[in-house]
Amino acid sequence: MAEEESKPVPAAQESLVKAGQVSQWLTENGFEHKFLEPDKNGVEIIKVEPDFLLPIATALYAYGFNYLQFQSGIDLGPGQDLVSVYHLVKVSDNVDKPEEVRVKVFLPRENPRVPSVYWIWKTADWQERESYDMFGIIYEGHPNLKRILMPEDWVGWPLRKDYVSPDFYELQDAY
Repeated sequence: MAEEESKPVPAAQESLVKAGQVSQWLTENGFEHKFLEPDKNGVEIIKVEPDFLLPIATALYAYGFNYLQFQSGIDLGPGQDLVSVYHLVKVSDNVDKPEEVRVKVFLPRENPRVPSVYWIWKTADWQERESYDMFGIIYEGHPNLKRILMPEDWVGWPLRKDYVSPDFYELQDAY
C-alpha cells in the first residue's frame, strides 16, 4: 500500500480543479452549471446559463446566501461576451469567515439579456441599473431599468471596451 501512495499523480489529474462545496450541492440537486477555477482568495466561482440564473439564484438563497454583496458587469473585450457577475455571501451570527460564492453569466454582446435577481435580493436594484447603464446588459423583469449615471439621452455604453467617446456632448439646462 505504501508503494501506491508514493506514485506520482498523472499531470492530467493534477490540473483538474475539484468542484467546491456549493457547486457539489447544486449538482446533487440537479442544477445545471459549470464550476470555474476559484479566485486567488479561494472564492468558488460558478458559470450559469442565462436561462438557469433564476432557478440557481433561488436555490442559492435557500442554501443560505442571503446577501448580494455586489452585482456588476464585465466586458471581455471587443467582439467578445459581456458577463454579469454576482457575489453572494452567507451572512449569519457568530461566523468569523462567511461562506462566499461568485456566479457569472456570460452573455452575447449583440443582445445581452438576463433575468433580474431583484425579486430575490433587493440590493440588486441599483446595481443592475448601473450595469445596464454602463454595459447595456438588459435585466428582464427589473422594476425600474433605466439609466442611473448617464443622462437618459446618452448614446452607447461607456464601460464597453469598444465604446467610442463622443467628441462633443451638449449639456442640457440642469435647472
